[in-house]
Amino acid sequence: MSNRLDKPFTFRFINVGEGLRLELTNSSDLALESVEVLTVFLKDEDTPGGGPSQAHIRFETVKRIPPRQASVLTHATWINGKAAKVEQDQLQRLRVGPGEASPYTLEVSWQNPEGKVRFQRTPFG
Repeated sequence: MSNRLDKPFTFRFINVGEGLRLELTNSSDLALESVEVLTVFLKDEDTPGGGPSQAHIRFETVKRIPPRQASVLTHATWINGKAAKVEQDQLQRLRVGPGEASPYTLEVSWQNPEGKVRFQRTPFG
């Protein structure tokens, strides 16, 4: 049995209808509970040299992802403290092409079957 609990999650971006979504897959042999992708704060594109983040992306918390199953997460983009309109969605900024580097990291927390909170950090790209 391979539990791979050190880094049980893989991810990919998928198109759902008119929008882009993040699909998170539990590659372990165990059901994982309270799966949460931590908020991603985006780099400011308008301030030369960077500046305080104007936008961030929040993902839904998933109660449970069974072994070897995937969950498509909903998300919301927030700009200047307000929920952004659909046309202002920023998720595409996390997607990079082959060989490209990304300044962003996917950070996931979850509870294992014993109830202990675990954490995984994976760079986008």
